[in-house]
Amino acid sequence: MREAIHPQYKDTNVRCACGASFTTRSTLGRDLTIEVCASCHPFYTGKQKIVDTEGRVEKFRQKYGMKKK
Repeated sequence: MREAIHPQYKDTNVRCACGASFTTRSTLGRDLTIEVCASCHPFYTGKQKIVDTEGRVEKFRQKYGMKKK
């Protein structure tokens, strides 16, 4: 790497809205506040909701009077 052309890569504290915090490295140079992290995201916590797409389609068909093929 060439000297004096790259940004400073410093430790950065990241705080989530759920209260979790961790340290990472970034060129941003200030602390970060995020809304969702691995501690509270539904995919990682196992509390993910399954969307009933078939029910939505049926509701649409009933609303607009469309018949099933």
